[in-house]
Amino acid sequence: MSAAPERAIAAAIFDAVRSDLAVQAVLGATARFYDEPPPDVIFPYATLGRMETRSADSADASALDHVVTLHVWSRYGGRAEALDIIGALRGALHNKSLTVQDRRLTLLYATFSDAFRLADGRTTQGVLRLRAVTELAI
Repeated sequence: MSAAPERAIAAAIFDAVRSDLAVQAVLGATARFYDEPPPDVIFPYATLGRMETRSADSADASALDHVVTLHVWSRYGGRAEALDIIGALRGALHNKSLTVQDRRLTLLYATFSDAFRLADGRTTQGVLRLRAVTELAI
């Protein structure tokens, strides 16, 4: 059974992030990267956020344009840790060739990042937005 394209791109991102040594250096050996963080989550960690998908079909291919947002959560104090994590995530994903079930990844790049302190005064949130284009594998 084939996975929905959105689930397939999410799985490929999870695999790439969790196996990347630079990400493991900032998020732990079993990288704390979650779809839904556990109630007793250890900081810092990252989460898969919003995923948008639009048709990008052409005459030659059945393509999808994905916009994926990753979130970083830090309580280190200041932005440094969040920025280091964003950099590691970007390094693990930007311009990489990931294996996406039933799809061919034709493009993956980081389009935006930001880091800011939340209203609680303790937590810094970082955001990394990615754009990916996949085509139906034939």
